[in-house]
Amino acid sequence: MIARISHSLIRLAVFAYLVPSMMAGVCAAAETTQQDFPTWLAGLKVAARAHGISDASFNAALDGVQPISRVLDLDRQQPEFTLDFPQYLERVVSPERVAKGRKLIAIHRSVLSHVAARYHVPAPVVAAMWGIETDYGRVTGGFPVFGALVTLAYDGRRSAYFRDELINALRIVDESGVAPSRMTGSWAGAMGQCQFMPSTYLKYAQSWSGTGRADIWGKAEDVFASAANYLEQLGWNKSELWGRAVKIRDTLDPSLFGLDVKKSVTEWARLGVRRADGGPLPKSAIPASLIRADSKTGGAQTPGPAYLVYDNFRVLMKWNRSTYFALAAGTLADRLTRR
Repeated sequence: MIARISHSLIRLAVFAYLVPSMMAGVCAAAETTQQDFPTWLAGLKVAARAHGISDASFNAALDGVQPISRVLDLDRQQPEFTLDFPQYLERVVSPERVAKGRKLIAIHRSVLSHVAARYHVPAPVVAAMWGIETDYGRVTGGFPVFGALVTLAYDGRRSAYFRDELINALRIVDESGVAPSRMTGSWAGAMGQCQFMPSTYLKYAQSWSGTGRADIWGKAEDVFASAANYLEQLGWNKSELWGRAVKIRDTLDPSLFGLDVKKSVTEWARLGVRRADGGPLPKSAIPASLIRADSKTGGAQTPGPAYLVYDNFRVLMKWNRSTYFALAAGTLADRLTRR
């Protein structure tokens, strides 16, 4: 994800994306505080049946499952994000991770090339997501997914979202035949080497061989195909880059920063934006936005490095709605490409 950053830090802004509406959370909290766990679990079984999930699958996944106190500790005590972007980038896109990624791309060159041809996502981009999420499969999380999701669904604070993900996890067992014991991941229920939530698995996970279930826990080729399919479905454009680091004039109008402002690369050049090495931007009509990786220290906003980003950057933001994450993913992909 090497000076290791916890999964919680790397997914800095993910819960802004995951958390359901405040009212749903309040209602769920009111419901769960009135029920003991066995009663709540019995109600979940009824809901699972309504979704077509067999009792056999439900029992296989949830017999003996109890809330995990450590999951609640991690949920309640997510550390404050105190790294500025250069520090974050140094840790997440370390020389060791780049070197490791290049070696693994060479090892898996054949399948990555075929994956890129099928899903139209370059191998370095696929490898970058693999590397940032789990350090190329090394750190996938040791929590049982069903235990983690039961804990968060029963807890009440964000129960609506996690109850849905729990039903989706049961669907994976019921429809795909994945053994519940195989389904391990983060304390928040993200699974496998590409850290898919159950809903993401159901929509986008791919078995590279085309037979059987997608094994994002143990088969690198399924990890690659699943990540590439997800990015393609999110809108990845193989003809464009994700973005680039740039230099800007100190006098540039601050209102021009942000993903809601789009201008062609040529227009940005006219406004004095240049490549990071000081060279001119290419002449291009591709729409781009200018952003900065600002930091907050002591409540104050500190301007960070500037980037000109394209629509593929927005795709990375759909994977994880953290500017730091998306910039790091694009940077890692670039460094995996270069020799």
